[in-house]
Amino acid sequence: MKLKILPPTLRLNNRYLVLDIKSEGKITKDDLVLATWDACVKFQGELGTSNFNLWVMKFFSFNSISKQMLNDYHTKFYYYRAILRCGRNFEDDVRVSLSLISKFNRKKLAITTIGTCGTIKSAVNKFIN
Repeated sequence: MKLKILPPTLRLNNRYLVLDIKSEGKITKDDLVLATWDACVKFQGELGTSNFNLWVMKFFSFNSISKQMLNDYHTKFYYYRAILRCGRNFEDDVRVSLSLISKFNRKKLAITTIGTCGTIKSAVNKFIN
């Protein structure tokens, strides 16, 4: 017996946040997942975070930094971009939770949201490429 597929009217609508990540040390996709969940649970609690439907869809690493940036900060930072899925009406709550992250594993970490899209394809086309 086949499983029935939900019709589009009954499916949950998602939004995709494009994140710009600057870290003092190297991080992986798993580190980003832990930092995101930790920040959301601390700020919104377990019940609120469970409604967010969070999932890291894609993770991109940008190893090149300009000499101008290196001179401005006097420190080497690692730059990443990620696409984070969340529920349709919870984008602002997730953004606030992510903005409160300052350190993870004793390394400075800054996460900012570049934009919000309705599909992964449009998020990659607008903000990653």
